[in-house]
Amino acid sequence: MSEPLRPQTLGEILDRSVQLYRARFLVFLGISMAPAAAALAVSFVVGFFAAWWSWSGARSYSVEIGYAIIGFFSLAITLVALPLLLGSGALSEAAISHAVSRVYLGERDEKISIRGAYKSTWRRGWRSVGLFTLQILLIGVAPVIAWTLLAVLATAVETAAKAGAGAADVSNAIAVVMLTLLGLFAVYVAWMLVQLSMAFPACVVEQIGAGRAIKRSWRLAKGTKGRIFLLYLLATVLGWVLLLSFELTLAIVLDLMPATHSGRHGSPFGSILGWGFLLFAVLLQMLIKPILGIAQVLFYYDQRIRQEGFDIEWMMLRAGMTTAAVPHKEVTISPTVITHHSANSVLTEIALHSDGEIK
Repeated sequence: MSEPLRPQTLGEILDRSVQLYRARFLVFLGISMAPAAAALAVSFVVGFFAAWWSWSGARSYSVEIGYAIIGFFSLAITLVALPLLLGSGALSEAAISHAVSRVYLGERDEKISIRGAYKSTWRRGWRSVGLFTLQILLIGVAPVIAWTLLAVLATAVETAAKAGAGAADVSNAIAVVMLTLLGLFAVYVAWMLVQLSMAFPACVVEQIGAGRAIKRSWRLAKGTKGRIFLLYLLATVLGWVLLLSFELTLAIVLDLMPATHSGRHGSPFGSILGWGFLLFAVLLQMLIKPILGIAQVLFYYDQRIRQEGFDIEWMMLRAGMTTAAVPHKEVTISPTVITHHSANSVLTEIALHSDGEIK
């Protein structure tokens, strides 16, 4: 990167993210294709089973049993494909962080490739998978488990209250409490997304474990939570606007086609609309994910500049004012990965080779 390292505003980070994405669009798009393809494959298997069941098996069973069978099948397929989903998602996150870090610190363009990004993260794949799994547990699984337990408890209380007077009041109170808790869970998810947003850049750049990466992200997020939240909010709003616009357009087009309102097994209108929603949602995820990944890395370096004087340390390194203390080894400096020190420390231990691996 020819620009000097300096603190940036949210607008500058977004602008820089778009520039990097446009300059290497195929590379970042290729990196984000792996998790999208895995999710799409699982969705297709579940969708085809649901379609087969509605055409063949549903005639002999009730609607409730059919939904239960489809639900159990979906859960089984998801559990079988879980290693693939976690692995592809984790490696994709790490590969984007690796590629952006190299570009941001001035790595030569010819070294940035899809294969090279995945190869550099494959060696420490378990670390990335562990971090990705931990993020999912903290952000998504924990609120879902808590919500399920509360829903079961609320149902039990409501059932018990129906036997006595004031059942309507109890139901209304439970509804208000559940809606309030749902709002609190949404706030929790947004807060955790912000807190853990820089965990993957920290894990990849500093080559640290999942637990330390989460703690590192937690510290770096101080003072910039609002900016990161706006980033996620803009991405979410943009994604939903595009998705709903596509779905509305598809519904209008299908409604004008008489063939979509009749068929041997019923109207295919709903099925086509559902498949279109799924395909476009995966495509949007594949397109938007690199922008978020790029912005997260830029936020990571921006916070290191603001909190730790990373720009000064980097200039000292580039000027040859600091050297790597690695005995009996020749040190080749490559602007890919930098160890973490405080703002007042001197960068004393860094050994980077052409593939970006710390030795």
